[in-house]
Amino acid sequence: MADPDRFSLAEVLESFKKCLSDEGEILQEHYLEGWKGLVKFMSSLGSAFSFISNDAVTKIQILEDYRSGVNGQKYLTIQSMVKYEVDNELVDLTKRGDHWDSGCRTLLRLHRALRWLQLFLEKLRVASDNSKTSVLCTEAYQDVLAKYHPWIIRKAATVAFYMLPSRANFFEVMNMGPTEKVVAILGEALPVVAKTYDITEDLYSQHGLLDLP
Repeated sequence: MADPDRFSLAEVLESFKKCLSDEGEILQEHYLEGWKGLVKFMSSLGSAFSFISNDAVTKIQILEDYRSGVNGQKYLTIQSMVKYEVDNELVDLTKRGDHWDSGCRTLLRLHRALRWLQLFLEKLRVASDNSKTSVLCTEAYQDVLAKYHPWIIRKAATVAFYMLPSRANFFEVMNMGPTEKVVAILGEALPVVAKTYDITEDLYSQHGLLDLP
């Protein structure tokens, strides 16, 4: 019987494949399932990613509460959520107010973190066996997330990344067999994640939501 707390790269890939509809919409149910898998991945690596994984758990729960709430039908897709919240002025666009936990703002935080993980895993995929994972992770963090975090969190993150395991140990955590197989599956998975990210990025850009407070 599969361990429900054990990370499976194959399951994450399947979730992100399922989250893209034929019409190009992103189904929140499968998007959040994919994120739950990524949280397992981060948690399996110890405390290095805890500041992000803990926040992701909170954000996932907020979005699941919206999906199971009285207006749950409005939260079936990311597109329907954005339309509903923007049309009904349920998003704080310029300063934090009554809607600090809106679905749009909550998902934006996951969206940014998804880009960081995508970049880091791509660096990991193409790196040599002796590459320093701490450097790869820090580079991805600086490119994507650092600008949104205060100095104390940036410092703590950089220190935590030094505790990351080797590339080989990372691939062991992915539970997909030898390095060659992991690299191949990452090569299949990351473009799917990238497409999900790009669709969300374009949607948020169209509605002026990329810099929500």
